[in-house]
Amino acid sequence: MKSGILRYILYSLLAIFIIICLMVTMPRIWSSLNKDKPPVGYHFMAPAYLALLTGLEKMADLTPAVPDSVEEIKDVEYKRVGEKSLQFDIYRPKNLAKPAPLLLFIHGGGWKGGKRSDYLVYLVDFAERGYVTATVSYRLLGDSPYPACAEDIRDAVKWLYSNGKKYGYDPDRIALIGGSAGAHLALLTAYGWGNGISDSVSGDSLTASHRIKAVVDIYGPFDMTTEYARVHPLVTNFIAASYDSRPDLYEEASPYKYLGRDNPPTLILHGTSDRLVPVSQSDTLKARLDRLGVPNEYYRLPLWPHTMDVVKRVNDFCQVKMTEFFKKYL
Repeated sequence: MKSGILRYILYSLLAIFIIICLMVTMPRIWSSLNKDKPPVGYHFMAPAYLALLTGLEKMADLTPAVPDSVEEIKDVEYKRVGEKSLQFDIYRPKNLAKPAPLLLFIHGGGWKGGKRSDYLVYLVDFAERGYVTATVSYRLLGDSPYPACAEDIRDAVKWLYSNGKKYGYDPDRIALIGGSAGAHLALLTAYGWGNGISDSVSGDSLTASHRIKAVVDIYGPFDMTTEYARVHPLVTNFIAASYDSRPDLYEEASPYKYLGRDNPPTLILHGTSDRLVPVSQSDTLKARLDRLGVPNEYYRLPLWPHTMDVVKRVNDFCQVKMTEFFKKYL
């Protein structure tokens, strides 16, 4: 009797061990056999951590050294609000022979955190590929709620339109790239939020001679009016009002409001296990862009959570798809 119970326990432990091993190793095995497909993740955090601990996965180097071939220009002020200086960091190839496309990266952080250096891994890698790259600071919720950050990104883009010659980029070939809250701001700006509204940099409108050429949305929110978004504390804090009291602001802050046939080409990258920004947000964006005939590319990364690109395998995939996208549209 006792030996039967012991055997049952041992078999159960063995089965659990085998299941854990499969959960940890199968994503890598599947991806190695399907190299042309988006990398598969783990859905649950426990096997993801195990994969990192055992070396099956590696974290992307989020703080790479700036190589000798790239010039780093830090703390370039584009706007001052009271005593707060809002700035760019700019990276450009030292051997730049002619104006290059500019990639502007907008950090995430739930509109309440994050910093310019968060996307250094992208800034350096794309500068090494011949692009001028930049990262931008904007007012966070501790400074002011919506629409402050949207105004800042609009003004930052206006500043970039006027300073291409000084920094060696082509102001007619600018792409916006953002993750999470940064993707939301990238979509808002690229799709036309604030067009026709006087900007605080120069006093004229943003509707004149330049346009954003392309936009990359990495797991960003697209519609602030969904039932999920209306009551999410990040969104209600961002808007600084309840949906019932100011539904107009929730709509105004949603990139979907600015969709049109003249929107720039859009690249979307989103993990299907994202519990913060549901992948349905990107599914809806893709469907709406298709109906309008706006060029777009969408990659659903199976079983990856929010901030999936901190994992090297995902970051590498995102960079490959972004490079292909930029070559096509910039």
